[in-house]
Amino acid sequence: MRICFLNPFGTPAYDQLIQDVLTPSLQSGTEVEVRHLDIVPENMDYFAAKHLVEVGIMKAAVQAEKDGFDAFVIGCCYDPGLTQCRELVNIPVVGPLEASIMNTRPFGHRYAVVTDHHKAATEIADRVRIYGQEQNCKAVSHVGWFIYDMIKDPAVVAKDAYDTSLRIMKETGAETVVIACTIVSACYEITAAKDESLRGISVIDPNIIAVKQAEMLASLNAVGQYRIARTGYYQQLATHSPEQAEELYALLTEK
Repeated sequence: MRICFLNPFGTPAYDQLIQDVLTPSLQSGTEVEVRHLDIVPENMDYFAAKHLVEVGIMKAAVQAEKDGFDAFVIGCCYDPGLTQCRELVNIPVVGPLEASIMNTRPFGHRYAVVTDHHKAATEIADRVRIYGQEQNCKAVSHVGWFIYDMIKDPAVVAKDAYDTSLRIMKETGAETVVIACTIVSACYEITAAKDESLRGISVIDPNIIAVKQAEMLASLNAVGQYRIARTGYYQQLATHSPEQAEELYALLTEK
C-alpha cells in the first residue's frame, strides 16, 4: 500500500518532521511518501493564501493518482481542497480534521480542539460545524503559533500545546483534545515521545489518524468496498460534460 501525504506548503521544511511522526504508526507493508508543494505562498495562515494553495493541492492529488498511490492525505487541518480532490480522483482522499473529529468518541465523550493561531481557530470552528460534529465539541482554542515559527523550536510548541490542552480540558470538561494543526501536533508527538511529563492527557494526532484512515479506505478500495457516491456531492464533472472535464484535467496536469 502506498499513501501520498501532502504537506500543502511551498517548502520542504516540515517534511522530515511529518515522516518521523508517521513512520512508527504504519502497518507492515504500508509506505508513506511525504511530498510538499512547489508554490508561493509557502503557507496558509491567511485565507487568501489558502485559496491559492488549494489549486496546488488539486494538482497534487491528480498527480498522486497518476503516480499509482492508493490514497492521498491533505496534511493540513483546514482540510483545504478536500471536497474538490474527492470529486477529481478515484483514490481515497483524507482530511486530517475530518478524520480526527469523526473519531473522537473512542477517545472520550466530549472533546475540544486546539489549533495553531487565532485565525485558524475561527476556520476550524466553521469546519467542525460543517461536519456536523459541534454537539460534543466543548471549545476551539489555539496555542498562538504561526507555522513558519514552529520549526524553530518544536519543544516549546509542544509544551504550549500541552498546557493549552490541559487548561481547556479543565475549563470545559472535555475529555480528549484534537491538536488540530498537523505541525503543532507533530511537534507535540516528537517531543512527548522523549518527555514523559507531556503524556498525561488524551490527545488525538490528526497526522496519524489521517494516515490510519487512509490505510483503511485504501484496503477497502483494494477489495471493491470503497463505494464513494458519485450521484450528488462528489459527482464528477465527466458525468455532466466530458468535454469540460477534459479541459479541467488539462489545466490540473499542465506543467
